[in-house]
Amino acid sequence: MLFPDLPRSAPLHIRAYTYLIIATLCWGGNAVVGKLAVGHVSPMMLTMLRWVIACAIIFAISLPQLKRDWPVARQHLPLMIFLGAVGYTLFNVLLYNAVHYTTAINVTIEQAGIPFLIFLANFVFFRIRVSLAQILGFSLTLVGVAITVSHGDLATLLSLTVNFGDLLMVIAVIAYAAYTIVLRWRPPVDWRTLMAIPALVALLCTLPLVAWEYSAGTLMWPDASGWTAALYTGLFASLVAQILYIQGIGHIGANRAGLFINLVPVFGTLLSVLVIGEQLQLFHVLALVLALGGIAIAERGKPATGSP
Repeated sequence: MLFPDLPRSAPLHIRAYTYLIIATLCWGGNAVVGKLAVGHVSPMMLTMLRWVIACAIIFAISLPQLKRDWPVARQHLPLMIFLGAVGYTLFNVLLYNAVHYTTAINVTIEQAGIPFLIFLANFVFFRIRVSLAQILGFSLTLVGVAITVSHGDLATLLSLTVNFGDLLMVIAVIAYAAYTIVLRWRPPVDWRTLMAIPALVALLCTLPLVAWEYSAGTLMWPDASGWTAALYTGLFASLVAQILYIQGIGHIGANRAGLFINLVPVFGTLLSVLVIGEQLQLFHVLALVLALGGIAIAERGKPATGSP
């Protein structure tokens, strides 16, 4: 296994919380690494190399399991293609382009909008029960995202003058929320199969994007720093984080697992300040407080019965 498993005797919710915290720590670093990669590798090339590395590792450790799961997986190929194209490729292409126009702090904090969209879709389409405390928690998250996108000036939202990079991240957030919702229909296959097939789809989806980057004259082959970024994103942001996120959803459901994405801005902001030296501003702190408050209130006030 790529990471140590928790004792099977540990309560499911404790295991899920641990998995999701590690996953969000990896994702918090993803935006920082993407920012550091600017000027060292082009966005589409970074996305392709990420999935080349991830596919090489996951297929090396999962071929026997893939053969056993293939009859079931083949029946669910459209769903798995969606997971790879939207959750793996589209989200990351948008993220790596967004950091060319906005800060890594903004990119991480804006991801706190994912849990709100998950909650909204689950309620509208599946009537999954929510409590007033969860509604309050998700609302706080949304306000935090609005503060970040507007750079602390909510009036800019009314005039639609948000930064282009922030706009790209809003689209990315919608894409990843859709990916999380669709995971409710994941086929009954091993986690390695559920990771390997979408990862291969993600790699295939990046090929025409790299070709477009080449034709536009913007393709940049990685230097040493670019390869370091590719290795981090391929191993930690792709394999470790995605696998743990899938397992977390399996234990406590998409609504509650999605809340932990609020930790991405916490880890991402801290890493942006410590690693990149970006300036921490008052509106960033306010958005982080709202994100942490939202996850605490919503998780504490989850419904006692019904779907998680």
